[in-house]
Amino acid sequence: MSQSAGPGGNIPRILHCHSTFSPGGKEVRCARLMNAWGGRLHHTIISAEPQAMGAAALIAPAVPVDYPTGFPSLKGRPTPGRLARLARALRGFDLVCTYNWGAMDVVMAHRVFADAYRLPPLVHHEDGFNEDEAERLKPARNLYRRAALGRASRLIVPSTGLERIARGIWHQPPARVTRIPNGIDTAAFAAPPDPAALPIVKPEGQFWVGTLAGLRPVKRLPDLVAAFAAFPPDWHLVICGEGPERGAILAAAARLGIAARVHLPGAVDPARVTGLFDIFALSSASEQFPLSVVEAMAAGLPVAAPDVGDIRTILAEANRAHVTPPGDVPALGQALGALATDPDLRAAIGIANQTRARTEFDLAAMLARYEAVYAAAMGRPF
Repeated sequence: MSQSAGPGGNIPRILHCHSTFSPGGKEVRCARLMNAWGGRLHHTIISAEPQAMGAAALIAPAVPVDYPTGFPSLKGRPTPGRLARLARALRGFDLVCTYNWGAMDVVMAHRVFADAYRLPPLVHHEDGFNEDEAERLKPARNLYRRAALGRASRLIVPSTGLERIARGIWHQPPARVTRIPNGIDTAAFAAPPDPAALPIVKPEGQFWVGTLAGLRPVKRLPDLVAAFAAFPPDWHLVICGEGPERGAILAAAARLGIAARVHLPGAVDPARVTGLFDIFALSSASEQFPLSVVEAMAAGLPVAAPDVGDIRTILAEANRAHVTPPGDVPALGQALGALATDPDLRAAIGIANQTRARTEFDLAAMLARYEAVYAAAMGRPF
């Protein structure tokens, strides 16, 4: 348990309310921040999907963290009684961190009851949208976000696109919105990968197109299977992650006659496996600042991906020719094919990407900015 009995204790206590805690970009980032801070903070993690807690395995054993089972559900109608129950559950912490639409009722509960219950400050994080808002934001949700965020100390976004949405559509004042690009331990991804970290073996002479993603509809992973379908037999597709789309991905592979060359090994440690890929691919309908792309860059890989979010600007200039129109499966297949047939091109783009990742997206800068925002919200260093 924490050494802190509440606000003013020795170790600040942070409550994290997530839309899901399956291993995806925001969850991996959250775990890495926790690991970097070590014993300086105590964390409590809640998921709107209580069964989706796979990212907990990424948190180091020495980090003080708990996963209470009696917290009010993050799902349901935002009635006054339910919001009041959520608000009461926020008491006793030094900071509340909320993540994405799935935790927005917590933000509203804080907005409505912050004074009555003397609630701690709240920092909200927006990292992107699920398939229900991938192509168009819902007006009712925009209004709800705008109202709920009125008492937030800060709204953190990773991308320029989300920054524009926060200011222009959700009408958040510039002083409340902070853009912090995702960062990673670039040295860890540049280290040699660990073949034992996967339950499948990569034989000599075999090549891999790989991706790291939550297996959700918004990731359009059956599209990636279709884009890969024409690859020759010495190429395999490795899709690492967990989620409800597993069956749809396998069905697409079977339908296209490539089931033996499509592998779904589940959740992995990205730093240990990304370097095993020869090409990194995305097929998402919506992204903002995908951590997996930066990880692939740091591992020295070329990337083929749709032009969504900040992907084009994240990548080295040499890689941008392999960014394709969103939803265009043949174009994605052509971009992958161009990389697959030219090992020298893959190597040159990989070097350019790795250099850019080290220069622009290292963990240290991200860590310092998150620490500054959280400390300012709490009014105390940690």
